[in-house]
Amino acid sequence: MVAGHLEVKRGIYQCVINYTDENGKRKRQSISTGLQEKGNKKRAEKILMDIRRTYQPPVDQTAKIISGLSSEMLFSDFMLQWLEIVKMRIKPATYSSYCLMVKKTIAPYFAEKGIHLGELGPRHIQQFYSEQLKRVKANTVIHYHANIHSALKYAMKIDLIDVNVADKVDRPKKNDFMPGFYDAEEMQKLFAVLNGHKLELVVLVAAFYGLRRGEVLGLKWDAIDFERNTITIKRTVTSVNIDGKITIIEQDSAKTKSSLRTLPLVSQFREYFLSVRDAQKENKRVCGNSYDYGCDGYIFVDALGRRMKPDYISCTFTSLLEKNGLKRIRFHDLRHSCASLLLANGVPMKQIQEWLGHSDFNTTANIYAHLDYSSKVTSAQAMEKGLPLPEAFNTNSWTGIVST
Repeated sequence: MVAGHLEVKRGIYQCVINYTDENGKRKRQSISTGLQEKGNKKRAEKILMDIRRTYQPPVDQTAKIISGLSSEMLFSDFMLQWLEIVKMRIKPATYSSYCLMVKKTIAPYFAEKGIHLGELGPRHIQQFYSEQLKRVKANTVIHYHANIHSALKYAMKIDLIDVNVADKVDRPKKNDFMPGFYDAEEMQKLFAVLNGHKLELVVLVAAFYGLRRGEVLGLKWDAIDFERNTITIKRTVTSVNIDGKITIIEQDSAKTKSSLRTLPLVSQFREYFLSVRDAQKENKRVCGNSYDYGCDGYIFVDALGRRMKPDYISCTFTSLLEKNGLKRIRFHDLRHSCASLLLANGVPMKQIQEWLGHSDFNTTANIYAHLDYSSKVTSAQAMEKGLPLPEAFNTNSWTGIVST
């Protein structure tokens, strides 16, 4: 049985396991119990003992997988093995999307063709893209290309192939993305039907602050500073589907460095959050031992302390719109609606980038430039000033008008 002990990190019991790896080096691994420190020591000790009894030290899976790779293997099998290699260095949500593309589309297609890694050529990949473009959008095929290119780049790195044939393939042109959004009037109608609904505050926060779904669910009370009146976006809660199993992922970091941002807590939201905090305290008192403290500290939980699930929010939001005859948009389109309203009220694109937490200004500009009517008005006014036009247009000189 391996050695181990309990530690408390951010108020949560952690099981710290000490072990020796296959190279004789001493290492340690921290495993969260998910239990709050208060009143849970015995439960945490039991979990620690169970982990110590059954713990198997991790092995270098990458080296093990690489040893079984060769240029003679089917390209489809190589793609599946590549998935297991990158799994160890990418985020769960990214791995989930890779799995969907590789296991559902890329691997089955090339498995049927029976093409080996060493004989894969540009024509094989180009034919694959052509076939897929008959059923999906170009943007999806671009994602397929990214996976294939990355996998072949890795194959070159470990000397399985000499050339990345994906470099010789014409990648489809990206489709222009036109996000759905609500204007101010449509948003007010939405707020009206949300009155008293479980999703009311979730939608209000997403629409006003332009937050992603995971950022809304990731809000904890430590993100709200009632003294300085700020709200800090620093945590996400997402769901991933890997091989049919839904897993909730909590991350103490936002999507990118720019996603980590502090925004003003306006007076109305200050009152909203204070009322929710008071309600949670009362729920804990009334429910007693029946209250679920597993997600304690999170803002968006139900009366029993259970977290709102990401998919529940999206599905319920869609159902709410249909039930009330409102224009159909995705929950994520509340974020786009926020951006469009900021643009409509004259907020510069750079400030919108910072508000939304985009890492790149071009991302903001590419998505919302077509909505930026105010900048077009400014341009028109500048042209009027710089290029004065005649006061009147003589239609008699226009060949399209017949003089009488």
